[in-house]
Amino acid sequence: MMKPIEKLFETLLWRSRFIVILAVVASLVSSFILFVIATIDVGWLVVKTAAYLVGSSGGEGYDAFHSNVISHVITAIDDYLLATVLLIFSLGLYELFISKIKQAEEDTQSSSRILLIKTLDDLKDRLAKVILMILIVSFFKNVVHTKFDNPLNILYLGFGILMVALALYFTNKSGHHGD
Repeated sequence: MMKPIEKLFETLLWRSRFIVILAVVASLVSSFILFVIATIDVGWLVVKTAAYLVGSSGGEGYDAFHSNVISHVITAIDDYLLATVLLIFSLGLYELFISKIKQAEEDTQSSSRILLIKTLDDLKDRLAKVILMILIVSFFKNVVHTKFDNPLNILYLGFGILMVALALYFTNKSGHHGD
């Protein structure tokens, strides 16, 4: 009597992995939305730059315009990186829980090898590297808007740059176990 119940339970348990499809689809849609938003923001930046260059910027000075451009570019990079995290996450979840993506495994010409996820550690490693890049871009965005009017702020900047450099060093070092 227990064998059929056990078999049914194991079948249900195994098939429950398909709930991950919700996270895959939601991450993919979120990634698409962020790619579109970042691209629209870059398009808006092109229009504003063209208006500035022909002199119809409404009297905005060069420093204000430059700061505005830098801020929008950094925000777009940040959005693209986050969209990439969501894309890698959705592909990784799909490969780990649902099925291998045969096209990705067969495509030897493309540089999409980064999107091949074989283990949970692969997924964590790829996500961690992109998230680190998002944090670096966010740090850079904050530094751009910081006024360095006292020596302590300059010291904080130096310390922040040192921490970013160490994070990049250790991330790169962890990727080369055999070196």
